[in-house]
Amino acid sequence: MISIAVEQPLSLVIRQDQQIEPGPAEVMVRVKRAGICGSDVHILEGSNPFARYPRIIGHEMAGVVEAVGPGVETVRLGDSVVIDPVISCGTCHACRTGRSNVCAQLEVLGVHQDGGFRSFVTVPAANAIRVSPDLPIGVAALAEPFSIAANVLNLTGCDAADSVLIYGAGPIGLTVLQVAKLKGARCIVADLDAARLETAKAFGADEVVLSKSSAVSSAVAGETEGLGPTVVIDAAGVPSLLAEALKLISPAGRIGLLGFSTHPVEVIQKDIVSKEVAIYGSRLSRKLLPQVVDWLESGILRPEAMIRHTFAAQDVEAAFALIRSDPSATIKVQLEF
Repeated sequence: MISIAVEQPLSLVIRQDQQIEPGPAEVMVRVKRAGICGSDVHILEGSNPFARYPRIIGHEMAGVVEAVGPGVETVRLGDSVVIDPVISCGTCHACRTGRSNVCAQLEVLGVHQDGGFRSFVTVPAANAIRVSPDLPIGVAALAEPFSIAANVLNLTGCDAADSVLIYGAGPIGLTVLQVAKLKGARCIVADLDAARLETAKAFGADEVVLSKSSAVSSAVAGETEGLGPTVVIDAAGVPSLLAEALKLISPAGRIGLLGFSTHPVEVIQKDIVSKEVAIYGSRLSRKLLPQVVDWLESGILRPEAMIRHTFAAQDVEAAFALIRSDPSATIKVQLEF
């Protein structure tokens, strides 16, 4: 089988590896489609703070169950599945309180353990979520990024009464937008890239702000009877946006952060306490893939247009080159195995 690994930063290789047969409570999945995430790019560039090298990357994957180990009853041979990349211990404080996505012993496929950019991947059966065989495989492979959006919007409590400001119209910002619209919220999307904002409009943004030429503060000043947006999501991962979000957000507002920057940011405590703003860090998702699969299978989420390019796995270097050279044109690039 082929696998795609980052041997060390800036070294992407295609290898021939052995299949790993499933053990007890494990399944082997034949990967059919896998999406390239920004975190995969960061691992290749050496800027992901969690990655261990060498590493088979990839955590957005969908395929078909090829083999099952002893004791597996949740899926069968031939089932179409998506893979939850979060491996948790189940016993630490975070796991006991339903927050397995921040398990004390957290392992993420494609980051801490070898991931899904390979012909076959063996994972715990509990991480293989069945999907309808009628769901297009490319759409199925979008389930994981949509679970990221579901997680941050669950944390912030987004609903139809909210006005949501989303910083960033990249892949994660667009998934946040679609889930927020599903929940009935009004959505304003800010980005530096006009082409990405046009895509945000197509996915239902009520208003867009080209922030390199227009002030975000002016665009959101009238929200919530002039109090500002009730929810702000930083899907751009820019630390300095937190200070601006605190200025713009409504009293009793909620802020969701999705970035992993290691750079410090200066904020004023008064801006948090005076409006009793809640700030949530959101990482991965806490077993929300089944919910996302329901949304995709029912058709209330229709994200097909996010898939702009599909490359054969052997052409992975060209796929990464396109993402790095023309990010405006590449909402989601997927590899076909």
